[in-house]
Amino acid sequence: MDFDAVRTFVAVTDAGQFQEAAIELSITQQAVSKRIAALEKDLGARLFTRTARGVRLTIDGQALLPHARDLLRLEARAVASVRPGRRALRVDVIGRQLAPAGLLREFHRAHPETELDVVTLFDADAAIDAVRSGAIDASFRAVDARQLPDGIEAVRVLDEPIELLTGPAHEFAAAPAVTPAELAGYRIWMPGIVPGTEWAAYYDELAAEFGLTIDAVGPNFGTDPLLEAIADSSALVTFIGERSRLRWPADYDLRRIAVHDPTPVYPHSLIWRDDNPHPALTTLRDYLDAALPDHSAVETWAPSWGQAPPRRPSGDDALSRRV
Repeated sequence: MDFDAVRTFVAVTDAGQFQEAAIELSITQQAVSKRIAALEKDLGARLFTRTARGVRLTIDGQALLPHARDLLRLEARAVASVRPGRRALRVDVIGRQLAPAGLLREFHRAHPETELDVVTLFDADAAIDAVRSGAIDASFRAVDARQLPDGIEAVRVLDEPIELLTGPAHEFAAAPAVTPAELAGYRIWMPGIVPGTEWAAYYDELAAEFGLTIDAVGPNFGTDPLLEAIADSSALVTFIGERSRLRWPADYDLRRIAVHDPTPVYPHSLIWRDDNPHPALTTLRDYLDAALPDHSAVETWAPSWGQAPPRRPSGDDALSRRV
């Protein structure tokens, strides 16, 4: 059904005259007549009868009217669902318990009027493809900005310190902090590492830099079995992001141990398409630029493709260029 014809049918009904409907729609009276005639032909029914004072609905026109109004309301909602500023900002995060999801929750608390649609894609390649196609507005990923396709922007928004997670029987359980050098020779179990992903690239380079043994062997049954294994072991440890919000039973007595001298940091970046006009995307970028902590006073380590520090505010140009 032609929405212009339906809109014209409703306008004529409300105005009671073709001429008044034409003025309201900013078209000619002849165009109004053609639209109504085409709609009547499509439906095989007469919708109006002429009177001395204008037109009135036939029985068929009266039957159509509520459905026509519903169609126009549906059209308006459909348009609003894809119009920047009217639809939710669609953002990808690597995991709902990890740092990027926490950043979005903090953003939403600061800007509750901004509607968010949070999704979880598999890896950076999938996220970049989704940003490029317009399936999502932005993604939090660890990427090398120099390798991104044309039209895709990225900026480091958070260097998240990596911590050691141990059970109560491990020899590091009571340590206030450890150095990467002290971890050499210990089994760091991370069965969730998938070859070819951005997190696999990060931990491969971390292991090579400090001579660590990061073991990804074994079935990945998820986070809960991993935490249970760490809690029961005096030999196994794993890495966890400082901002990861994982939950475990109190009797696991797991310990989060800081890693210093240097502190390995995971370089989260926000990526987006440079022609995306959604106003909430600008709001999110400005928020991230102003709200995140500055770890510049701490000696840190990042992979070779993420050596530049997170960008700090710089006048009106905050978060506007690729790093």
